[in-house]
Amino acid sequence: MGFSDVYPYAREPVGAPAGALEPSGEEHLRIGMIAPPAVAVPPPVYGGTESIIDRLARGLTARGHEVVLFTVGDSTCPIERRFTYPTALGTNAGVLSDILQARAAYLALADVDLIHDHTLTGPLLPDVRPDDIPVAATLHSELSAGYVSELRKRAGDISLVAISHDQRRSAPQLNVRAVIHHGIDLTEYPVGQGDGGYLLFLGRMHPDKGVHRAIAVARQSGRRLLIAAKMWEPEERLYFADVVQPMLGNGIEYIGQVGGDEKVSLLTHAEALVNPIRWREPFGLVMIEALACGTPVLSFAEGAATEIVEDGVTGFLCHDVAGMARAVDRLTEIDRSVCRSRCVDRFSMEHMITRHVSLYRRILQRAAVASESELLTEAG
Repeated sequence: MGFSDVYPYAREPVGAPAGALEPSGEEHLRIGMIAPPAVAVPPPVYGGTESIIDRLARGLTARGHEVVLFTVGDSTCPIERRFTYPTALGTNAGVLSDILQARAAYLALADVDLIHDHTLTGPLLPDVRPDDIPVAATLHSELSAGYVSELRKRAGDISLVAISHDQRRSAPQLNVRAVIHHGIDLTEYPVGQGDGGYLLFLGRMHPDKGVHRAIAVARQSGRRLLIAAKMWEPEERLYFADVVQPMLGNGIEYIGQVGGDEKVSLLTHAEALVNPIRWREPFGLVMIEALACGTPVLSFAEGAATEIVEDGVTGFLCHDVAGMARAVDRLTEIDRSVCRSRCVDRFSMEHMITRHVSLYRRILQRAAVASESELLTEAG
């Protein structure tokens, strides 16, 4: 696939979004960013990775940098965009589409200072990565043993970025250059009173996410539970039909998939977000979205949850369903204004952008030193 197969959008005028960062006055960078082909940027409803890519691209632009986003054709992020797939493929599209997306992107982004890859397979394709453009790659997924083994063999001098310290600890054999937590535009998340009279589950309809455990927590604590969950894939539908649907009723309600203002409204009015995960989740964007709204988080101490939730301060880290049900009765101990302030201090978009720019400059400086060293070696 050559560049002639890539159909670039014309550059669109970029207005400063609400909460945009002020230009820093630093020398600007031209950054090529690669998004997976599964979901548009920003996502219409579901898509944590795509939400972060959108915020990062807009935040960097607001700082005075140029971003070229290789994405899908129905993306609307207000920056220069290039694509091969005219529409998003969905989360069950398969790994081949991700490979083709990454290959096309690396060929198309020959006019940037640095490439930031957010795909799963891009770091595994040394044959298409440019020799003269440094690459950073954010690891958005759980680091399985097989994937880590392939990264060690194929990633080469890519600068790997973890999204939590727990994710980094899960693969100590990888040379991770930085840990950068996700950040959100806090102007999009008003603080609520938690006066809706319900607990909230928000995420994927999947056993690892623990919808059935959230229902058990609600039943044991005598609370109403709203379930807002993405349900696209066969495994998700089967789990819903076999496990979750028979548990609905009597205050337990599945309301479908939500996004945008509807999602924010649900978060602001919820007494708490119930996040009973049983897997090593690399981050958990919904938890910081809840905290931004002042909503406490009830989670099991899995994955990055211990880096996001401060036990007894912004929620409770529990060990089992019974303990989480007991924690529901302690929600009055949590100050919603503290939930918000902790999120402002630790998970703002501003902080995320600053960390990325610092990383980009370190990568470019290292590449310049390496290039100079090669020239001196050749001259000698």
